[in-house]
Amino acid sequence: MATRLLQHRASTGERSVILAIDDEAWLLVGTTTIRALANDAIAQGLSLLEMARRRPLGAPIDIAAALAEGALLAPIDHDDPAHLLMTGTGLTHLGSAEGRDKMHKQATPAEAQTDSMRMFLEGLAGGKPAPGETGQQPEWFYKGDGSQLVGPGQPLKVPDFAKDGSEEPELAGIYIIDGDGKPWRLGFALANEFSDHVTERHNYLWLAHSKLRQAALGPELLIGSAPRHIEGMSRIRREGKTIWEKAFLSGEDNMSHTIANLEHHHFKYELFRRPGDVHVHFFGTATLSFSDGVTTQDGDVFEISAAPFALPLSNPLTCETTHSPAVGVL
Repeated sequence: MATRLLQHRASTGERSVILAIDDEAWLLVGTTTIRALANDAIAQGLSLLEMARRRPLGAPIDIAAALAEGALLAPIDHDDPAHLLMTGTGLTHLGSAEGRDKMHKQATPAEAQTDSMRMFLEGLAGGKPAPGETGQQPEWFYKGDGSQLVGPGQPLKVPDFAKDGSEEPELAGIYIIDGDGKPWRLGFALANEFSDHVTERHNYLWLAHSKLRQAALGPELLIGSAPRHIEGMSRIRREGKTIWEKAFLSGEDNMSHTIANLEHHHFKYELFRRPGDVHVHFFGTATLSFSDGVTTQDGDVFEISAAPFALPLSNPLTCETTHSPAVGVL
């Protein structure tokens, strides 16, 4: 049984939450956001599923039709985008070092091991500690706040100064911080952790710059633990034709770190335990079209799908032409 929550916005602007169990889905009466539902669950000491089941079921809904109509939103948001933080970890999946290593090796003597490969191997050796123990910390990066979060069907924008805009198909964990500063995982979403790989390839110290981009979440929040093995498909469509597609793997069986270890090394920082904040944390990938020599262009459409998510994540690429303003002096 795959249980998911979705956020719906009607043509009138009215918002609601959808409970989806396998192939059936219903609107939840009196529930407008997943964040509010999660806060109620924390306050009452219930799981998110238990809280959802206590809400009256409204009309059944066809979530595929709702997606086609543009009525589904990202599965998490915040009234104040500054209180939603998007972050991530890299080199976390088996095979994820290969593409990165290729990027950085050209600037490194052939006999030397790149920093990316060293970090991957350290994670492979120590990224899956026993319960209660602390494992090797992963690579970590910041993507932005809630203003950079894109929902299903919305365009992913390439800034005018960017060198590239490419997909990264993966899972993201969704979290909320309670009034006592304790993080709670709500579930998992399908994600496109959109990045600038040309900028990153120039020098790995520019990784931070390459990650300051928008990112997209699929419409479904998968409740409970993620399957240990997830196999999905990532595609790029151009003018209606598929120009690239490749399977991607996720889940802990395909990772060099446990999710618990990645969570520990993010939330160990007090600034990430601010009451009321929402966190979207991307867990990494080993599959990139950029590694296969694909150059994206304006109008391309990224599509990512993976069971147990019933719906794909699809976003068109848009290249911006506006320039950032010069800094004034007071």
